[in-house]
Amino acid sequence: MINKKLMLPVAGLLLSIPFAHAVDVGPFTITGFAKAEYSQSSNQCVNCQFAPNEDRQRPWADPTSLGMPYGTNDGGMTLFQPYLGTKEFNLGSGFKIKGLLSQRWRDGKEDIPGILYEKNATVSHEDYGLLQIGAFPTRGWSTADYPYGTSLGIADAWASSGAGYGLLTQAIRYGSPLMDVAGGDLYLEATYDGGDSKAKVRKPAFYELHAKYVKGPWMLDAVAQSSKNGQAVAWGHAPFIGVTTTEPYDGNLVDGNKQSILMLMTRYQFNAKTDLYAGIRHNRWSGSKAVVTGDSTSGLLWSNMFNVDSVDANTGNAYSASSTDISLGAVYRFAPKWNINTGMVYLGKASTKNPIERGQSNTMLLNTVGVGYEIQPGFSVYGFAGTVNFGKKGLAPLSMPGHAAFTGVDSRIAKSGNWLGAGLVYTF
Repeated sequence: MINKKLMLPVAGLLLSIPFAHAVDVGPFTITGFAKAEYSQSSNQCVNCQFAPNEDRQRPWADPTSLGMPYGTNDGGMTLFQPYLGTKEFNLGSGFKIKGLLSQRWRDGKEDIPGILYEKNATVSHEDYGLLQIGAFPTRGWSTADYPYGTSLGIADAWASSGAGYGLLTQAIRYGSPLMDVAGGDLYLEATYDGGDSKAKVRKPAFYELHAKYVKGPWMLDAVAQSSKNGQAVAWGHAPFIGVTTTEPYDGNLVDGNKQSILMLMTRYQFNAKTDLYAGIRHNRWSGSKAVVTGDSTSGLLWSNMFNVDSVDANTGNAYSASSTDISLGAVYRFAPKWNINTGMVYLGKASTKNPIERGQSNTMLLNTVGVGYEIQPGFSVYGFAGTVNFGKKGLAPLSMPGHAAFTGVDSRIAKSGNWLGAGLVYTF
């Protein structure tokens, strides 16, 4: 039977953070989380790239600086994300409306400058479903991040890799009423985003379908994304905007770009103490040619190229590519407030006709173990450790946004690395 109490608050199925102490202020509710971590990691190399902060897909970013020291370094990270939501207002005839505003800060700065995580309004009805308009995360990123990534200590490596996008800025989403299918609860969603409204020639378009099915010990999430004329990236957390951010927006200078993902994730409650997780994602990129979009006092401005063999305007080409990534893990609760977890992410080789090595022949295997203790509802501490192993020393797999992404271990400098750390998280 369908649980009617879950129909309207679809967040009951999809909420990203299990808030413990919401604060009510008049018509508003404030929730959120704060998180801090400290860790020590091996094979860290600060400023080892010869062209600092340059996009990995630009060939002149490939070389590393000679003679730079690398080794074990310590580091810290903080995240803070409050949510300001309105309480649901009854519009009559069973319709309700609510709004949500949220931003995330990493180490005291905007996580992604200029991009809000949530700025939206939602109209819902028990029989007709919901309609959401504004800025909000995609399911391809948010669901992979929590619960499938965070629970296993692999949130970044799993959710922020691949050919998907993570944040939408001008989107519309329809969510179905909860349906009873074969004795389980099925929820369906369709999302569209038109990207940057300044686009003149290469009109961006993003489409996402999401299905969540819950039956007994099983929970399954299926996500399909298809997009055109977004920035060419291998960063599943990326905002969906236009093919170039150069001002003035001049899309006729830049070739179109297409990317897509198909992803299936599942959680199985093996028993009252043990949850098992698995995920698989197929990525596709069209490739995007290198194009000069302008110049500045510091040099030429370039488009977001992807999987190119050269940056020569006359002879350079971009090539399509596809790859498959996998995640696995388990959580075991061995006392009322204790749990241990382990996770794995494998980023596979890419299939492409590019004759130049751009990372398509490399792989990444990341493994984690962790332990958590709930001090009180909403306040937990945890410890974690992990290792990363690349298939070979060289350019990182195409599914990675950077050669040192997720762990700080640069695949061009070291073939493997490990880390150990502790953290705390408070949800309110």
